[in-house]
Amino acid sequence: MDYNFLKNNRNLSNISPEKLEFLMKFAAQNKSGNAKEMSNMILGAANAAKKEGISFTPNETDLIVEILKQNMNPEEQRKADQLLHIMRNLKKK
Repeated sequence: MDYNFLKNNRNLSNISPEKLEFLMKFAAQNKSGNAKEMSNMILGAANAAKKEGISFTPNETDLIVEILKQNMNPEEQRKADQLLHIMRNLKKK
């Protein structure tokens, strides 16, 4: 899949080129349609971004999740939303 559409996404118009490149690489890794694998990918990407000195705003993170959910069926999307809700609540504590 061609992820160049990210470059023209209004939601990413103010994102730095480094973040955009990281996001495009991350989106290209999403091959499954599995919520559990998605959560593992997010954690791995968060660690990789941290090592590169990159951090994402909550809006940018939401966009990343929406990209990952594109390959999921409705049931897996629901599971992904539940996992993200749990992750966000844990992060707040």
